Amino acid sequence: MNPEVRDAVEEYIHFLRVERQLAQNTLTSYDKDIRAYVYSIFEKQQLATFDEIERYHILQHLKVLQEDGKTARTISRHISSIRSFHQFLLREKRCQQDPTVHLEMPKLEQKLPQILSIEEVDRLMEAPNTQKPAGKRDRAMLELLYATGMRISECIELNVEDVHLSMGFIRVFGKGGKERIIPLGRAAIETCTVYINQARRELESTKGRSEALFLNQRGNRLTRQGVWKLLKGYAQKAHIQHELTPHILRHSFATHLIENGADLRAVQELLGHADISTTQIYTHVSKTRLSDVYKQYHPRA
Repeated sequence: MNPEVRDAVEEYIHFLRVERQLAQNTLTSYDKDIRAYVYSIFEKQQLATFDEIERYHILQHLKVLQEDGKTARTISRHISSIRSFHQFLLREKRCQQDPTVHLEMPKLEQKLPQILSIEEVDRLMEAPNTQKPAGKRDRAMLELLYATGMRISECIELNVEDVHLSMGFIRVFGKGGKERIIPLGRAAIETCTVYINQARRELESTKGRSEALFLNQRGNRLTRQGVWKLLKGYAQKAHIQHELTPHILRHSFATHLIENGADLRAVQELLGHADISTTQIYTHVSKTRLSDVYKQYHPRA
């Protein structure tokens, strides 16, 4: 890769990290997509400058991704990354044209999110052994995830000072460091109170106090991998047959709210969605479930 291209990529990633303040996982995806793209353009297709890139060259790169078995959703993500990169290059006057202007996104199949039933949620909440400190922590974490619809990254980044139990809310920092306030229900407040007052100190390391809300057995902040492993174990214990991920709890939170009459704008605010069209998928889930209930119980369905 020639120095000019390498510098442009590094500047772009720096821009995403500092100016856009993207989450680390999102940043990693952009980084991977753009490096694959510039390798295809400058190494495989042998172009020399950004201004030589035409729509045709980008389509060649996308064709290779398709031949490698990448899904329409993954290719869509690559296009978004490439488009954002070229817009950055144009703003920074590193090129004179944007070859992505007439680039079309592949049509995506609308995939409805998987959710838990109310009965499955109840069984899941009963799964942790609350006689042990780790069990009290896990019960509080599960209640908090379902009560707020937080992303797992937001949950593990919570500090004790972000949780205001007496006032019944938590402060969450979402994508781009955007702050939002989420109210808490009775179950979440009770289990978090028990965890903080009775169990958290036992999990804290003797080396020093931690500001993190959820701690592992070594007194360090609980990790994403740690939460996934815990959820997998509790899903088995609660006899939940399908896969359980933190995002399924987020989907369940939103769907159950809408099914019970919550305003779509309010759910958008609680989830931290920038665009309401992202939230609207949960209305489709509710309609699908309503249709299933009708077919199951109406005598002439």
